[in-house]
Amino acid sequence: MSTKKNVTFIGLGTMGYPMAGHLSKSGLFNVCVFNRSSEKSSKWADEYEGVIASSMKDAVKNADVVLTCTGRDEDMMEIVFSDEGMFQYLKKGSIFIDHTTTSFKLAQHLNESLKSKDIAFIDAPVSGGEAGAINGALSVMVGGDADILESCDSIIKTYSKSITLMGNSGSGQLAKMVNQICIAGILQGLSEGLLFAESENLDIDKLLSAISGGAAQSWQMVNRGSTMHKREFDFGFAIKWMVKDLGYCIDQAKGNKTNLSLTQDVYDRYVNLMDKGHTYSDTSALMMFEETNK
Repeated sequence: MSTKKNVTFIGLGTMGYPMAGHLSKSGLFNVCVFNRSSEKSSKWADEYEGVIASSMKDAVKNADVVLTCTGRDEDMMEIVFSDEGMFQYLKKGSIFIDHTTTSFKLAQHLNESLKSKDIAFIDAPVSGGEAGAINGALSVMVGGDADILESCDSIIKTYSKSITLMGNSGSGQLAKMVNQICIAGILQGLSEGLLFAESENLDIDKLLSAISGGAAQSWQMVNRGSTMHKREFDFGFAIKWMVKDLGYCIDQAKGNKTNLSLTQDVYDRYVNLMDKGHTYSDTSALMMFEETNK
């Protein structure tokens, strides 16, 4: 009879909350969760089964696999390396999987630091948004060792539809950067197209039906085209987080000398929208830029 792995999930935010829930519902692991806000942990415990850790030490000291899903580089640095951080408590031989979207530099730093303690590290940012997390249908981009990933396959599969090993440590974060660069461009094109259509008084429902079956089709068009036209911008992935992600892309591009002029333009538009009070509107609110700057 096989012994269940002890799996700890840290970070019960918009994405982490349902991801940890899928882990619990699978019944395949001994699940422990930790969140800096204890209220969120208590709410999660009312909905799912698992141990609620009261400290970082208790959360990770017996964990075979630790998963994190937080906000930004600064959050991860605090969670791992602060005086009360997990670094000093992690079990030798354990595995650390970070689902946070971070910089490439941080992924490499985590990998090297954890390697010194005989702890394997995988950077595994996800795509699919809040709906993907809730439905257990995330796409996971991974940087790290193939054998380590295979040993954790059953864990990640509880909340994902696809897992792709991109290469060595940091490669998952680089792939996520490409994902965000592409989304920025798609949303900018869709925003301009819809504004043009509205100026010509086209029937937007008919328009979207006509063009969404052709070469212009995208996930954003199918899922956000109509709501963008209605000026509804409350669908989970906030502008605040896209600005963070695109900032990592722009910073990385300076090192590899890629011209990200469109990405920079969209980044600047999002910062402008944040300044005008749209920090927590979802990324399709890019549609509002021209209207708020007339």
